[in-house]
This record gives sequence, C-alpha cells and structure tokens, in this order.
Amino acid sequence: MQITTQAIVLNSIKYGDSSLIVKCFTKKSGMKSYMLRGILKSKKGKLKPAYFQPLNQLELTASHNNKGNLNTLKETRITYPYESLYQNYTKQAVAYFLAEVLNNCLQENEENTALFLFLETSLKWLDLHQNSENFHLVFLINLTKYLGFYPEISGCEKNYFGLKEGRFLENPPYTDFVSGKELILFKGLLGTNFDTPEAVLLNVADRQKLLEVLMKYFELHLSGFRRPRSIQVLKELFSQ
Repeated sequence: MQITTQAIVLNSIKYGDSSLIVKCFTKKSGMKSYMLRGILKSKKGKLKPAYFQPLNQLELTASHNNKGNLNTLKETRITYPYESLYQNYTKQAVAYFLAEVLNNCLQENEENTALFLFLETSLKWLDLHQNSENFHLVFLINLTKYLGFYPEISGCEKNYFGLKEGRFLENPPYTDFVSGKELILFKGLLGTNFDTPEAVLLNVADRQKLLEVLMKYFELHLSGFRRPRSIQVLKELFSQ
C-alpha cells in the first residue's frame, strides 16, 4: 500500500556497505522502518543520507507492507528545516537523547495524531528558543500524557510520590518513591509547558536528580524501556 505521510526520524543504522535501515514515527501509520538500499553510495538518487538525521521532520511517500517487515521509501522531503537544532551543540545533544528515548518507548504501528503533533510542536519550540536547559525534563514529563502514565496530580499536598503507583501518597511505599527536595522539584515540573520552562528554577544538581527520577519512572511504566546511552553526554553537558 502506497502512502504519503509526515514523519519524524528516530534513528538510522548502517546496513552493509551502502544501505541504511531508518526508523520513523509517522503521522498516519505510527512506527515504521525502511530499508534504503545503496543510499550511502548513490550520488544521483532522490534520497540523501542527510535527510535521516535523528528528529528530522519529513514528508514520506512509501510502500507499507503492514506485515512487520521493512518497508520501501519512494520519495521524501524535509518539511521543517531546523534553524539551530544541529548547529547548537547543546540542542544537538538534547535531540540525540530524546531520539533515543522515543526509539525505546514508541512501539505502536498505528496512527496517533495527538502524539505526533506533540512531537512536531515540541521540536520546533526547541529549535526556535534559546532557553533549553530544562527542555528535556519538560518534554519527558509531558510525553507521559501520550504514553498513558502521566502522574495523578490529585493529593499533591502529600509527602510522597510513588513512582510505581504514579500518584501522591500519605506514606512511603516500600521502594521507588520521591520525597523531600526531590518531591518539590518533581511537583514543579507538573503542569509546566514549553512556554514557561524557565519557571522551573533548577541548578545543575537539581536537573541531574530530576532526570534520574524521570528515567526511573519510565523504566517502571514501560516494559523493556532501556536507559539511553546518550544520557551521560547530557549529564556532562549540563554540568558545565
């Protein structure tokens, strides 16, 4: 079945000497993987390797077999040329981290327009704004809305947040909970959007703590979620 759809690149892996396997989250069909044969050696083809950097926003014309196999890409074009995302080292590191997170947690091969629009809008915001130190944290907590485990905010006056339970508690569970200063920081993230990320006043240590809390939260709620390898680069970057 041939289809034209918007897509966001999540990763690309070299296959053999000249080919790429590219994974994308598409607006109309969810997660799809494509085999791009000979793209690394072709100089005249319509498909260019530069199109498939992580988080590039594209329009694809592709043949989807809907059998779980690799699909075929016919044509593509960039729908939103980033102005600063790959020129700014900090934003680039954030982009690679988020692409790895999304690659680990997005699995469905079906349409999810709301999630796609969230990703599209968020990435454009990151590209166009300078204050991006808290962006990855705000992105991760808001992503949970679309993945089905956004924290239950009722009872936020309580002294504990159970990461496994996904809600505030009067008493601490046996394990995996947030309390004290970390709880105050965590509460500050809830309800924060990309227009007001600076409203969350964080120093380097605070960001590190919140990132660890969020990664644990993802691990507890997403079966098979793997902590991104790029997380260490992000930590080192924001410690400078």
